[in-house]
Amino acid sequence: MSRFASFREFYPFYLGEHAHPVSRRLHFIGSCGVLVLVATAAWQRNPWWLLAALVCGYGFAWVGHFFFEKNRPATFRHPLYSFLGDWMMFKDILIGRIPF
Repeated sequence: MSRFASFREFYPFYLGEHAHPVSRRLHFIGSCGVLVLVATAAWQRNPWWLLAALVCGYGFAWVGHFFFEKNRPATFRHPLYSFLGDWMMFKDILIGRIPF
């Protein structure tokens, strides 16, 4: 059972797991890559680009966790909330709510 009753409760924990600026930047770069690769998959009508998008997104994020944060990605325990957190943090960085 999850210790978080809602995403609203989870997001502060998620941000705490992404305190290192290099980790946040890697997540942001990975998310940008995901958007480009998903668009490429749609444009070329080739689903293999979606696999590349997964590798890109998780690859950049996990490097941030393992080498800079020194923690385990929340994806392992909270996959849905972690996915939502990635995109919420991406938006918050874009609008300046969280420093890049």
